[in-house]
Amino acid sequence: MLNIFTTIAKCEIEALALGCFDGLHLGHFELIKCLGENSALLVIDKFKSKKLCTNEDKRELSKKEIIELDFESIKFLDGQDFFNALKKEFPKLKHIVVGYDFSFGKDRKYKAEDIQRISGLKTTIIAEYKINSQAVHTSLIKDFLSRGELEKANEFLGRSYSIKGALIRGQGLGSKELYATLNLECKEYFLPKNGVYATFCELKGRVYKSVSFIGIRLSDKKFAIETHILGDFNLKLELGECLKLSFIKFLRENQNFKDFTLLKAQISKDIEEALKILEKKEQK
Repeated sequence: MLNIFTTIAKCEIEALALGCFDGLHLGHFELIKCLGENSALLVIDKFKSKKLCTNEDKRELSKKEIIELDFESIKFLDGQDFFNALKKEFPKLKHIVVGYDFSFGKDRKYKAEDIQRISGLKTTIIAEYKINSQAVHTSLIKDFLSRGELEKANEFLGRSYSIKGALIRGQGLGSKELYATLNLECKEYFLPKNGVYATFCELKGRVYKSVSFIGIRLSDKKFAIETHILGDFNLKLELGECLKLSFIKFLRENQNFKDFTLLKAQISKDIEEALKILEKKEQK
């Protein structure tokens, strides 16, 4: 018996795409295109690291059901045993979709080319997906994000990189000394390089232009994710509400300022630059 987590009826599933799907980038969408009705993504999470998207994000982006399979329950299984167990869990299963580099079975003994022979299931193998001769991989996207190269990361993802988190209480200094900010607690996602960004902020179904900060606050030397909404903003918010930040462009490195006057002057410049970038983005 496989350790599978799902809220859907397994007896209706006819096709599965198998993989980690830890980033859900353009390469993954080539697999999703091959799935018809009564299909799902079988997510095998073996890394347990900070991710580019959650299962909820994957469901929303792929428009497919997400089924999570605990890697610990399969890592010692032989390839034949794995697919026998999979067919028991999904009695109507007919079609498997995997990437070219998929491997399975104890010690990664079997490759994608072995699936149809071992399982008897129709198998579609998707070739490596490239942009400008560069292979699209989650590790590369994380490298882009770590360097603040949002344009490249977003190109490989096929969307603006986004994180979600709960609204938390800030210091209250922004509204008094600088610019009012919303503070975000985010524990699940891989975070871009510390710095200041032009972003879009989504709250209660509405999207706002914003400038966001990731890093160590000058005031209390604590790590924070903060965003300042640009323009009129009069939503009444409660702590714990979900906030989504979409990163568009890295504006600058974090800096140390001698006083709040200098910091406020720099934030004013950040706002002006972000508005130009975000207005262009909206026009596309």
